[in-house]
Amino acid sequence: MKAVVVHGAGDVRVEERPVPAPGPGEVLLALEWGGICGSDIGYWRHGATGTATLRHPMILGHEVAGRVAAVGPGVTGVAENTPATVHPAAPVGDTTLPERLAGRTNLLPRVRYFGSAAFDPHTDGGFCEYRTVPAGRLRPLPDGLSTELGALAEPLAVALHAVSRAPAVRGRSVLVNGAGPIGSLLVGALRHAGAARVTAADVAPGALKVARAMGADETCDLASGQELPADMEVVFEASGAPGALGPVLRATARGGRLIQVGNLPGTPAPAALGDLVTREITWSGSYRFVEEIDDALRAMRDGLDVTPVISHRFDLGEAARALAVAADPAAGCGKVMLRLGGPAEGGG
Repeated sequence: MKAVVVHGAGDVRVEERPVPAPGPGEVLLALEWGGICGSDIGYWRHGATGTATLRHPMILGHEVAGRVAAVGPGVTGVAENTPATVHPAAPVGDTTLPERLAGRTNLLPRVRYFGSAAFDPHTDGGFCEYRTVPAGRLRPLPDGLSTELGALAEPLAVALHAVSRAPAVRGRSVLVNGAGPIGSLLVGALRHAGAARVTAADVAPGALKVARAMGADETCDLASGQELPADMEVVFEASGAPGALGPVLRATARGGRLIQVGNLPGTPAPAALGDLVTREITWSGSYRFVEEIDDALRAMRDGLDVTPVISHRFDLGEAARALAVAADPAAGCGKVMLRLGGPAEGGG
């Protein structure tokens, strides 16, 4: 089978790998679609993302969907050809969370994630034609949902988890700073949750266009000199740019809530944070998700349309070009999708 393998900074190759066989409790997925995430770009551009550093070649990709090609011993209730996506997180060991963190499995200290170099050996991802998956991590798609959209359940789950970290947004005016794929999915998630008005801000006109298509009532083009709106009771920071923190805190109302969704650097970076104290802002982090991937599938089943986020589609053999487009701010792209196999358009 073909697989997208990153060997180091600037070195990604499409290689031949053996087709795996499902073991006990596993299924074999014939993958059809994958979405390129910022972490995939990080491994390709820098050989690292966050605190995870690439030590060996690794198959990229954690936003994937396909169809069940085979079922391993002991697996019941899963039929071949079932369209499905995957919950990409697997806890390591039997760590018990303290009561105050009950149910928040995304905060376990050791979690293996598809396409992650956080541990050695690394965890291969799903940018390949076939991959075995523990049956418990399989998430069948609702009737009528394509595998292309199924591959977007993972990033939509990130957005839904962030919304859950905020006070109830129904009926409120909300600001989303950063309108990349996660920010634009946040716009859709907020509208789905009943937000009265959503403003999206970014430096890229193309990203703002996607945010409008996802339901933003207003957009703020920061590159043209527009300023963030003031006194926003609920704000989501999705850019991950330390330089944005000062203006975002200033845009947050006194006593308001700021949810940090964009990944901030793991190294020191200058940021103006004074308003955090003087305005008594509650600043909360949001990391991956727990089981919101199920909520994401239900939301898409119930009519949340995430297709505006998709801007480019490439075949698996064009993976290097797809990563370059996804990483290019001038490309004005939203979510870049890789066609890993199966039907040509929309994944069926």
